[in-house]
Amino acid sequence: MFESAWSSQTWKRFVQEGVLDSSRIHQAIVESWYRSRNAQVSPYLDRGRHILSGESLQRQRQKNALLTDIAAPFLEKMDRMAREMGMIALLIDPEGYVLSMKGSENVREIAQKIRFVEGVRWTEAEMGTNAIGTALSLGQPIMVTGSEHYSIASHGWSCAAAPIRNDDGEVLGILDVSCPLDRAHPYMLGIVTQAAYTLEKEVKLRSQRDEMELLQRSMEVLEKEQPLVICTPRESVVAASKSIRQNIPNWRGMRVDEIYLCGYRNRMEVPICSAEHGRFIGKCIYLLKAEEQQARPVFYQDKGWSVTGPFRFLGEAGTSRVFRQTLEELGRVASADIPVFVLGETGTGKEVIARSIHENSKRAGGPFVAVNCGAIPRDLLESELFGYVEGAFSGAKRTGAKGKFQQANQGTIFLDEIGEISHSMQVALLRVLQERKITPLGGSQEVPVDFRVIAATHRNVHQLVKEGKFREDLFYRLYVYPVHVPALRQRAEDIPHLVHHYCEKHDWDVVFPPEFFATLMDYSWPGNIRELMNVLDQLRILAMNSADDILHFLHSLFDQNRALGKNDASSLDFPEQRAEEDRVSLTFRDKILQQQMVEALQKTNGNVSKAAKLLGIPRSTFYKRMNRFVETAKPPRS
Repeated sequence: MFESAWSSQTWKRFVQEGVLDSSRIHQAIVESWYRSRNAQVSPYLDRGRHILSGESLQRQRQKNALLTDIAAPFLEKMDRMAREMGMIALLIDPEGYVLSMKGSENVREIAQKIRFVEGVRWTEAEMGTNAIGTALSLGQPIMVTGSEHYSIASHGWSCAAAPIRNDDGEVLGILDVSCPLDRAHPYMLGIVTQAAYTLEKEVKLRSQRDEMELLQRSMEVLEKEQPLVICTPRESVVAASKSIRQNIPNWRGMRVDEIYLCGYRNRMEVPICSAEHGRFIGKCIYLLKAEEQQARPVFYQDKGWSVTGPFRFLGEAGTSRVFRQTLEELGRVASADIPVFVLGETGTGKEVIARSIHENSKRAGGPFVAVNCGAIPRDLLESELFGYVEGAFSGAKRTGAKGKFQQANQGTIFLDEIGEISHSMQVALLRVLQERKITPLGGSQEVPVDFRVIAATHRNVHQLVKEGKFREDLFYRLYVYPVHVPALRQRAEDIPHLVHHYCEKHDWDVVFPPEFFATLMDYSWPGNIRELMNVLDQLRILAMNSADDILHFLHSLFDQNRALGKNDASSLDFPEQRAEEDRVSLTFRDKILQQQMVEALQKTNGNVSKAAKLLGIPRSTFYKRMNRFVETAKPPRS
């Protein structure tokens, strides 16, 4: 099949003079030529311009994983036909990128000359009128031959393309068959249209199965209070957490960007892969309310701060309300040059709190000196805090040494685990706080010091005072403004943010399954943030970035902690509470399963066998679940 001379002449007159005899050319081609000219595409382009390769092409394929996975066996079948007919068969995504190319090696070599290769973008905006780009623009099958193409790159080609649509009618991609003009076949358009239709049926079936698995794999994470949505690879929402369901009644089927228009922002995304093939089937998007976004921590490049309003927090603040209240307290006290007493369990980040107060105070230009009073032997604590002069004791430096209070002059001293110091040391510390002078060990001359003191303990300091183990007058000197740091279990919704912060800090490029975060948030974390960081350190070494290995090792680590009795009472001593939680979550799971079964029955017109097959469960299991839901729905007997 060769193009006619009039077709070539028609193209020349249009590109050179802007004159077009529309009666001699198909209307779809005419309209496309005008679109191409208006887009300022050069009709003299002789090759493709925009080509993805390597990791960029791989990411584009992953983005269209459903399409590429389903089309792969079809393209293999078309490969033999295309080789025999001297053609090539191509799969193109909705953005116009060629994801895969099969067929005649000789024809592929010819295509290489015009850079018509895997990874090239072959849209109307890039190349002008062509079967791929015009099929994308029109959303319907089309054949473009010879000089019907707008740019000269394709004038020696005949191409037929047809769109592949999903259940909602959205174009997932394009199937194209192309060949040099002298090998064109009159049935090319029919072949590619029929193949695209067959692919569409498979796409619909696979999409339904993937959506079912997506819901099943997301059940646990959907039980959490924090706002999140589960969406398909094309970002269509199929499930949402309770807060989203309450605030956005018509959430189902919305696009993620439509969710954003309802007052939410993207905080973090977690890919979800099929348990069977490891194929990307969707993602979990953790959300943040727009008003919270205004005060949301952002990475502050020069010092690694999280910025929340006027207060700069050193670390990842997360989004929980309880920790935001703590940050508000810190913002109030930071600028006031008064003692602060930080209370919190071991591992909650009390030193980070103290450093953040210092960095936000008028003493930020001065030193920050941290002292762990519980880690220094009692007989050495005096010299550590107050320093010593030459000859103060055996082994002392000839020049003496400045103590921590002198080192903190014009800055802040942080006395961690203050509840561990001896009674005699409490007396000496009280004198320094009152007089703002220190006397180095072995010396007689007082040295004036200017400092702000922040103290901290994980112990019940009120009880220590009551028992006489901590001086009441020292307590009142230190306990001017108390700040309570919440335990990690009290701010579990911050865990994904802390994990994300850890991954950024350690350049850990890993994909976590949703179950990973659900498991982390269900654990009680007796060691708080320090324990979380330790667990992540171990996983980074053990799991080697495998999602399955990460879950396996995570469960193993938690089992070891429980066996060693490390888990606290919040997860062990309240069986009635746990039973109630299990009952509630089971009810939630039942609702999801029931919804899936109803949808499966609707899609199969009430055929139980087909519905069970669609869900991937035996028919007997389907009947058992159906009977259980019917029994549950019955009113209780009086």
